[in-house]
Amino acid sequence: MKKNLTYDSAMAELTTIIRDLENEAISVDVLAEKVKRANELIRFCKERLLKTEAEVQGLLDADQ
Repeated sequence: MKKNLTYDSAMAELTTIIRDLENEAISVDVLAEKVKRANELIRFCKERLLKTEAEVQGLLDADQ
C-alpha cells in the first residue's frame, strides 16, 4: 500500500475499481489483483475511520 495514502485517495481508487467491476471493464486476468487491492483499500478506510472516531471521542470526553 502507498505510504502517503489518504482516506480520500483510497476512496477515490476504490470507487474507480468498483466502477470498473460494475462496467465489466476489468479483464479476467487482472480481476483477482483488483479485488485484492479493493480489500486493502477497504481495510485502510475502516482503520482510518476507527482511528478518527477514537480521536474525536477523546476530544469530546476531554471537554466534559
